[in-house]
Amino acid sequence: MKARARNIALTVAYDGTRYHGFQRQTPPVIAVQNVLEQVLAKVCGETVELAAAGRTDTGVHAYGQVVNFFTDGRIPAARLPRAANGLLPSDIVVREAWEAARDFSARHSARGKTYLYRLAQCSVPDPFTRSYAWQLFCPLDLDAMRTALAMLVGTHDYSSFRAAGGAPMSPVRTLDEICLTEEGDGRLVCRLHGNGFLYHMVRNIMSTVVSVGQGRISVERFAEIFAARDRRLASPTAPACGLYLLSVDYDEGILPAVERG
Repeated sequence: MKARARNIALTVAYDGTRYHGFQRQTPPVIAVQNVLEQVLAKVCGETVELAAAGRTDTGVHAYGQVVNFFTDGRIPAARLPRAANGLLPSDIVVREAWEAARDFSARHSARGKTYLYRLAQCSVPDPFTRSYAWQLFCPLDLDAMRTALAMLVGTHDYSSFRAAGGAPMSPVRTLDEICLTEEGDGRLVCRLHGNGFLYHMVRNIMSTVVSVGQGRISVERFAEIFAARDRRLASPTAPACGLYLLSVDYDEGILPAVERG
């Protein structure tokens, strides 16, 4: 594929509710990548193989997934979003397309990522947010949650929040921003930015922090769990529906200006 003339990069948004993650699956199981590749093949007039910045799991959403592919197709990059969106289902949207350098890789060129995790404090289940936030049916101690989250900022070993089954890699990562904010009507969003994330890391962090907010574990116990580097001590993985890939960081000049801003 790399022998083809052009390297096209895209930013893509999708509602992951109906899909078995981003990474291509064998039909009849369908992932976001399956759908995107089929549509881009029609637009470009040839087989397309995507590389992605992240392999989001079943039910996880994205505002700013980044992908790239090589093609000999001649459609101008500026016209590609409109052409693709005319064929894509309404829950997948190509937001931006641009000509990338030949050595650009959506995955390997990435320098960092920002994730959001959405929570909803509810008195009864809400059918309109059930696929887009983790619904919780008791008040949360937000001050205690913020105290626990603050411990995670910096460069640390995050083994306590690493799920089995991920790619082999160092558990040491740097998180330089973790912010839990209220959006009104019981809705909360946690924003996490770092240079990389382990398998299920955000969801395991959130489940354990929610346990603090519910009073099931203390802030001091959270610190012990973090320091122990033992996944067995942390809480079960939080639901996928609350997780969103917000954006991916690259060196200056790689993304179009609209994405950098």
